[in-house]
Amino acid sequence: MKTFELVGTPRSEYGKKANKALRKEELVPCNLYGLGEQLTFTVAAADVRKLIYTPDTMAVALTIGEKKQMAVIKELQFHPVSEKLLHIDFLAVDENKPVTVAIPVQLTGHAEGVKAGGKLSLEMRKLKVNGIYTRIPERIVLDVTELGIGKKLAVGDIHIEGLKMMNVKDACVAQVKATRQSAAAAK
Repeated sequence: MKTFELVGTPRSEYGKKANKALRKEELVPCNLYGLGEQLTFTVAAADVRKLIYTPDTMAVALTIGEKKQMAVIKELQFHPVSEKLLHIDFLAVDENKPVTVAIPVQLTGHAEGVKAGGKLSLEMRKLKVNGIYTRIPERIVLDVTELGIGKKLAVGDIHIEGLKMMNVKDACVAQVKATRQSAAAAK
């Protein structure tokens, strides 16, 4: 997992009015959970763009005043109309304590079913995994070369050493669906 360096400034004012004033200054209010106590701080909106708008999962090396802590993003809140980033919740991580994170899925290979006229469909863009944050990959890469028409790749078929899949085992991650063209060719 890549590490992203982020510097935050502790904040002392809370509430809607204070948060609205911070957002006008292009600052994003943030919380850090998992330390026993909650830390509140702000970061510049421009500083988190490369962290938020990437398909990869990253660990965040937070520096808040004098305190340094490794964390992962727990939740993002966006404005429903303007889609502007409103708030970030971080979860402190430790090398001895497992954490649950959603990781993007990437498909590779040219499926046999697609060669026969089927259509490859990615049903789950992200999978939840539980493990030590240093063992969590940036993305899960799945080879779909062996998938024929009507075949699927389920969560239970995916095994990554040191990680536990948190999604339902029967859930479909990717499948090759039959098309009218492939059904006509089969007749």
